[in-house]
Amino acid sequence: MLVAFSVAPSGADDGSDSVHDAVAAAVKIVRESGLPNHTDSMFTTIEGEWDEVFDVVKRATDAVGAFGPRVSLVLKADIRPGHTGELTGKVERLEKVLKG
Repeated sequence: MLVAFSVAPSGADDGSDSVHDAVAAAVKIVRESGLPNHTDSMFTTIEGEWDEVFDVVKRATDAVGAFGPRVSLVLKADIRPGHTGELTGKVERLEKVLKG
């Protein structure tokens, strides 16, 4: 499965609207998980089995929770049993079509 997620603290007491330290803590957990992953300006996508992916999402969310009293989490999942390599495979197929 692929899970794209975005996690950020809200309601920080320091009045700061920057969330980069919290996001970095979450991305560090994802990268250390060993699962295939990709981070862009809006989401981090990880690939793996249901339990391992959601364990990483939970740990990343918990890490962000240390930065404020409230956490916002957005998830989108592509659940396709029996398929692997889709983190790059989907994009490669798209690029092939675009090149004609």
